[in-house]
Amino acid sequence: MKRMRFIYQNVIVLLLLISTETVIAQFEGPAGTAGSSAMFKDSSDFVDWAAGCTLQRGYRDLAYPSLGFVTFGTPISATGFPDGQPVSLGDSGIATMTFASPIINGPGNDFAVFENSFLATFLELAFVEVSSDGINFFRFPATSNTQTANQIGPFDTSADATLLNNLAGKYSANYGTPFDLEELAGTSGLDLQSVTHVKIIDVVGSIYSLFGSQDQFGTYINDPYPTSFESGGFDLDAVGVIHQQPLTTDLIQSDVSVSIYPVPAGRGENIMIKSDFSFETAAIHSVSGKLIDAWTSSSKQIESLSAGVYIISFRTSQELISRKLIVE
Repeated sequence: MKRMRFIYQNVIVLLLLISTETVIAQFEGPAGTAGSSAMFKDSSDFVDWAAGCTLQRGYRDLAYPSLGFVTFGTPISATGFPDGQPVSLGDSGIATMTFASPIINGPGNDFAVFENSFLATFLELAFVEVSSDGINFFRFPATSNTQTANQIGPFDTSADATLLNNLAGKYSANYGTPFDLEELAGTSGLDLQSVTHVKIIDVVGSIYSLFGSQDQFGTYINDPYPTSFESGGFDLDAVGVIHQQPLTTDLIQSDVSVSIYPVPAGRGENIMIKSDFSFETAAIHSVSGKLIDAWTSSSKQIESLSAGVYIISFRTSQELISRKLIVE
């Protein structure tokens, strides 16, 4: 009888352990595994890429501000197609991304964030927030079930994507972490059919420090810490758009002036674009939505466009101003 009770108790313990493991490891795994939500950069689901980036650098180590800020990359590194040349955010650094046309809530995922991790088991994470006015931002509810008993070190390769949800950087380089705006449905102050800004906020992965980041349940998020390098923290490579408001070839009425010359533009000819107003970002796209170039200065020279119709767009704090360019 005692032997049977012993066996019974051990079976119960084993079942509890299996059950606990199942509950904890509840999210999609790394790219290439069954059911993974990782999106390859060449996926035809992407219709556009972020056109602008405003960067607030974070510290090399938030616990020791005297070490200064990270320096790797520039804001333009985070725009356009993911090319393996990211910008580093540093501890609690922030990148605010803008787009030629607002993201909308469509079927399934609506955009994806690309980090530059070299391994599926070395993951530097970030929170993701969205806004439809550039002022009020709303965070996707993030979850980390990674253990908090031992700090993940700066070169530790023990990360497990199945323990993470709604955290950018869940996947390695060339694979984006997707986000579905439907998860934020009903959020007061957010227009899901006109998301103009996406904010990426570096997770400080300390489980001891007062500066450590917490998920939606108040659990400390354990990721590589400290990363006291010029390239420390989350490395943002790109933000890909899956669903967006259609670009249009019609001119949007505005009192501001945009100069484009020469007109008409010849195939392969350099084209100068100049504005007389302040804007957050500017970009030129093909009518199919492909980003050709993006910039933040008052003038820009575009080189060697092939024949066709293009859309030049300028996003200000109040409107999206577009102009049609025909290259003959």
